[in-house]
Amino acid sequence: MGAESDALRRARARRAGGVMQDFDGGRLSLARRLRRLTRTSLAGSADVSAAAITQFERNQSRPTTAVAAQLALNLGLPIAFFQRGAEIPRIPTEAAHFRSLRSTPAISRERALAFAELGAAVVNVLEDYVDFPELRVPTHLVDSAVTVDQIASIAASTRAALGVPRGPIAHMIRTLEAAGVVVLTMPPESDVREVDAFSTDIGRRPLVLLSPFKDDKARSRFDAAHELGHLVMHPDVEPGSKIVEDQAHTFASQFLAPDNDLLPDLPEKADWEALLAAKRKWKISLRALIFRAHRLGLWSDATYLRANKRLSAEGLPERGPLGPREQPVAVGRAVAMLEEAGFGVDRLAAASQLPESIFRDVVLAGSEHRPVVSL
Repeated sequence: MGAESDALRRARARRAGGVMQDFDGGRLSLARRLRRLTRTSLAGSADVSAAAITQFERNQSRPTTAVAAQLALNLGLPIAFFQRGAEIPRIPTEAAHFRSLRSTPAISRERALAFAELGAAVVNVLEDYVDFPELRVPTHLVDSAVTVDQIASIAASTRAALGVPRGPIAHMIRTLEAAGVVVLTMPPESDVREVDAFSTDIGRRPLVLLSPFKDDKARSRFDAAHELGHLVMHPDVEPGSKIVEDQAHTFASQFLAPDNDLLPDLPEKADWEALLAAKRKWKISLRALIFRAHRLGLWSDATYLRANKRLSAEGLPERGPLGPREQPVAVGRAVAMLEEAGFGVDRLAAASQLPESIFRDVVLAGSEHRPVVSL
């Protein structure tokens, strides 16, 4: 009876504070997923049931002020975060194309989606003050029967729509941002190693999120082009299948280096100096180049197999490094412009009804970071 009495006393104490007004269950869900917690673990830390957390998140009931304060404390957020405010769009799993959907732990995937939702919310607020580039991403719906040649034609059409000149693309991420796509780098925390690049077009603008751990220019460029392929070809396609991922791979290859333009730079044998020259010119990996040489009929199966074995034996990073990964700049530049005009981050965070620390995390994810030389 003693334990039950203690529980009853705690329940009465929580109720004494009254119910939290203007509570937004969606914000509780976002915070829990952002902190990589299950409903059960969050419930235990707040002395309520997992069923109660579910009801709170679905807005089927509201927590008392005391419970909301405890939840906020456990999630490392001010209680005001849970109040209804600026809309934060929810991005369901089926609306996001993850490079490795089935192998990604659900809790890590949910955390990545929660960060994307915050990114969309920040951009929505920024668009009240600045104009981002006009969205110019075309749509070319495909089915499972689409051929490599047809995807190559779609990639060529997309290059034309985005104003990409013939030849190598100078900066893949800048190309996306200039076309109105928001690009963010996921926070460099341990669990995002389990999440590859992903994209979604659920908000006002398409979002592409890239891994901070692929610190390689060729890989970051290919990831960005791959996600563009999803935005162009798969806006209403269920994500995750091998067919859909292979189509996006083909699009990325053709967008970065169209067959007819790349062909003159590919050697007819495993000439590594020629391959390294092609890598420097097109800014794509050696692995991608030997695949293209084989697919285009320049190399035999045996030559391709030997080259693959050699690259596998050498491991990563590949020889002939191109430098660090490409990084986004649009969100960071938008905030810098507003700060110069007198709109500080504190004011922008207040407009978004997000904690300033979270707002800054999103801005950082949309900014370029380069070492500074001190003299």
